[in-house]
Amino acid sequence: MRITAGPGTRTVAADTYLLEVRSTPPRAVLAGPDGRIWSHLSLLASVDRVGAVDESLDVAAPTVHAADGSPVGSDPVESDAAEVRLECTSTAWARRTVTLRCLPDRLELVVEVEGEGVLTDVRLLGGRAVLPNGAGGTFRSSAEHRSVFVPTPTEPVDLVRPAASAATLGVVGDASPGRLHAVFSPPPLCLVLGREPAASALDVPAGEWLGIGVVAPVADLRFTELRYQPLDGGFLLELDHDAHTRVSGRWTSPVLVLRPAADPWQALADHREDAVRAGAPAGPVAPSAPWWAEPVFCGWGAQCARAPLPGEPASHPYRLQDLGPAVVPVGLPVAPDLARQDVYDELLGHLAAHDVVPGTVVVDDKWQAAYGTGEPDTERWPDLRAWVAARHAAGQRVLLWWKAWDPEGLPVEECLVDAGGRPVAVDPASPAYRERVRRVVAALLGPDGVDADGFKVDFTQRAPAGHTVHPHAGADPGAPWGVAALHALLADLYAAAKAAKPDALVVTHTPHPAFADVCDMVRLNDVLERDTAHRVVPLADQMRVRRAIAGTALPGHLVDTDQWPMLDAAQWRAYVAAQAEGGVPALYYAERIDRSGEELAADDLALVADAWRAYRAARSAAPATPPAGAAPVAAAPAEAGR
Repeated sequence: MRITAGPGTRTVAADTYLLEVRSTPPRAVLAGPDGRIWSHLSLLASVDRVGAVDESLDVAAPTVHAADGSPVGSDPVESDAAEVRLECTSTAWARRTVTLRCLPDRLELVVEVEGEGVLTDVRLLGGRAVLPNGAGGTFRSSAEHRSVFVPTPTEPVDLVRPAASAATLGVVGDASPGRLHAVFSPPPLCLVLGREPAASALDVPAGEWLGIGVVAPVADLRFTELRYQPLDGGFLLELDHDAHTRVSGRWTSPVLVLRPAADPWQALADHREDAVRAGAPAGPVAPSAPWWAEPVFCGWGAQCARAPLPGEPASHPYRLQDLGPAVVPVGLPVAPDLARQDVYDELLGHLAAHDVVPGTVVVDDKWQAAYGTGEPDTERWPDLRAWVAARHAAGQRVLLWWKAWDPEGLPVEECLVDAGGRPVAVDPASPAYRERVRRVVAALLGPDGVDADGFKVDFTQRAPAGHTVHPHAGADPGAPWGVAALHALLADLYAAAKAAKPDALVVTHTPHPAFADVCDMVRLNDVLERDTAHRVVPLADQMRVRRAIAGTALPGHLVDTDQWPMLDAAQWRAYVAAQAEGGVPALYYAERIDRSGEELAADDLALVADAWRAYRAARSAAPATPPAGAAPVAAAPAEAGR
């Protein structure tokens, strides 16, 4: 790398980028090696704390140093690295410094503060300041890019969106407006800026790309969301620490890694390598069992199809005409009420009559008497242990659907509560809850208990959020929060599952590299429907893109292709045909499609039987390597008929 000086500037030249440091406002202009600008990167930052908004005062010119720490003067310098520093007076901290490390293949930005306080929003690549010339307010980096690749499914479906569109990656969300972005929770925490706009919802245009990833040991990922916030030709990034991280002395943010890439898939692969260097596992931590890759039947879609409410269940509304009554009449069952032993026997019997025999059966929502306690509902499952034994005798395995975070049925002492004392989530730091998990999992998977074979974990996106949410015993800003808290929650479940049954299978929808040690299979999760123009996005193509993201972030893990909800029978057939391309086939329907009401004919179930037969034959003929999710797709697929 070569560092040179000009009038009021310092320029760092590497093989893959150019960086010119300027003073007013303090910024580093990042460009490709040909000089085409990516962004005037703001070197300002804000680290807000409870009771204080962080603004920069006495903003001076940034300084540039060579690898040995010496300041760069007017003479050119050859160096293995360079460091740009900006130290400003802070209204919230005794000291705040932004450091941009320039390495041969990437840039690494951190902000460090000293003082006392509890973190709220941390803003990088921009922040609040009052400059010497009198300009004040929020300053941002310039958006010279035209698009942003967002590695999590959203509704509307918008994989590569315009640079002016906001995006959120994290562990908080649901189907409410503005919150349907946590289908992967967490996804890779990596946004990828592109030079060209996308032509459609799943199009990944050619051209240059710049990855921007947040990297730290998982215990330090204490934020609930990473937000890309654009406005009027500029942008900055926010890490929402949600008033649950106490600083006492010195605190350094996670590293923001900026690296040029040939395409978003390379950017995600680079992000994974960065995460591994930060402590994420290099691959799966448990040996793979052959039965894990067997085709799956999950009863949720069939439960929805049998529910008397029109369309999909009221808990997942997408279109007004699909909604049932605003209040479900007393006695009218909804889909969770149909997670019953007799219903599953009927569904499996119907499938077997058409030669559709899954290797694994997922008993879905709601087999439990209460979500938090994990005890079987004996009215719905009179003898779950005997039912599992019958499945084992038939050569099948059984997974139990597990709802993360839900405190239903738990004593308040094991919960996080809101400001009014109402339980809102389990407390992953509670010794009593952690002991309960070990005890309940042993009873569900152990040979002396139900003897089930693992869990399909859902609702990881229901991670607790809120400044006033706290353990029942009182506030504890040192307890894990955000992404770190979810990892801690799943780590206990995973360890308990393996202790009870070494080949237990744990399925999650957490395709972040740091979660390689708390899951065995990545579930692609609920399928979405329409793009920003309200056009249907082919469901099978959505699966292919999600599979590419999961396979790049966790290349050694199996992929559960999921299958719910399906818009109609035609989309379902295309989905069935595409499932074995690089994932474990999963069937959610037996009798009809819930969204359209179309019945599945004998030919439809024959399609499943044939697809599974071919999938099993290919597995038998292949070398003994993980058959799904082992390699990323090189490029996103074209959208059929678009």
